[in-house]
Amino acid sequence: MADFDGRSMRERMLAGDLYIADDPELAEHMLRAMDLMEAFNATSARDPQERRRLLAELLGAVGEGTEIRPPLRVDYGGNIRIGARSFANFGLVALDVAPITIGDDVQIGPYVQLMTPTHPVDPELRRAKWEAAEPITIGDNVWLGSGAIVLAGVTIGENTVVGAGAVVTRDIPANVVAVGNPARVIRTIGSDTA
Repeated sequence: MADFDGRSMRERMLAGDLYIADDPELAEHMLRAMDLMEAFNATSARDPQERRRLLAELLGAVGEGTEIRPPLRVDYGGNIRIGARSFANFGLVALDVAPITIGDDVQIGPYVQLMTPTHPVDPELRRAKWEAAEPITIGDNVWLGSGAIVLAGVTIGENTVVGAGAVVTRDIPANVVAVGNPARVIRTIGSDTA
């Protein structure tokens, strides 16, 4: 079993250490997020001000001109920061047990998943309900194709394109195209390419 060091489960979670999610403080944070998610997901496209207000209350930071189309699913919301002029299409799942940082001018296709949670390989720790998380960072001007999955601990460099359905299991550098499962770089993006 993991050592208990006196920190709250929320403190352990935010530090990236093993924690148990079935904790009253974490449950309250999650319920708050669920209330805001439900309200956001129920907004009309004809009421962009209310949609924006709810998004700003749910997420840690939302840049100017950024749009996320419902439905949106998060764990806590407050650990997500998204820059200016970014766009996420329908069905974004951003499980923000650890920080998720999304840059400016990022394009996110439908049904993309950003997954920070991890679980121990050790079966006893898993059975005892310990888990952890690692942050995800998406650089400026990245395009994540429809259905892409970005796993815990991954950084994607600026201007990179991740193909539809790719599963990103490790860092992807800037200015490349990556596809497949696991995602691999298939070419560099040069100044003379479309």
